Amino acid sequence: MNTKRIVITGGPGTGKSSIINELISRDFTCFEEVSRQVTLDARKDGVEQLFLTKPLLFSELLLKARTQQFKDAETLDTNLVFIDRGLPDVLAYMDYVKSDYPQHFTDTCKTHIYDKVFVLAPWQEIFVSDSERYENFDQAVEIHHSLLDTYKRFGYELIDVPFDTIANRAHFILDHFKL
Repeated sequence: MNTKRIVITGGPGTGKSSIINELISRDFTCFEEVSRQVTLDARKDGVEQLFLTKPLLFSELLLKARTQQFKDAETLDTNLVFIDRGLPDVLAYMDYVKSDYPQHFTDTCKTHIYDKVFVLAPWQEIFVSDSERYENFDQAVEIHHSLLDTYKRFGYELIDVPFDTIANRAHFILDHFKL
């Protein structure tokens, strides 16, 4: 089956995980964000914020996990898989912190192409910090711009998801597939 890989991206606190959870509740196949698990695993090893202390190591782990998600989508018996963040997000965050990364980061993004990318803009009213999210709202806005630049660099046409209820935002995304 030719499964379409659909990325839902945006800066921290924009509602990505809430929309993914809504899609899951509607019986769609979704891959959840991997960075929280990488962060929690690092904490078990005594590193509070791996991205802040070792951004390249953190990003290597994310690149590996997101590449695996991309490959796992090939094995699914479904038309669509929704993914909370894609491979270009890794580069966008590295660019945001002005950190260099190896060429294979770029090469991986060039060889693993998503079918559609939906973007959630920063939304002050729903933004909340938590134990895995170290960014404030102003930083979330900067990250958003880095994400836009990075995805455009790889030739993606970005689809902006309007501010609305979780259900309506999920419906907006699904409308693009005539479901």
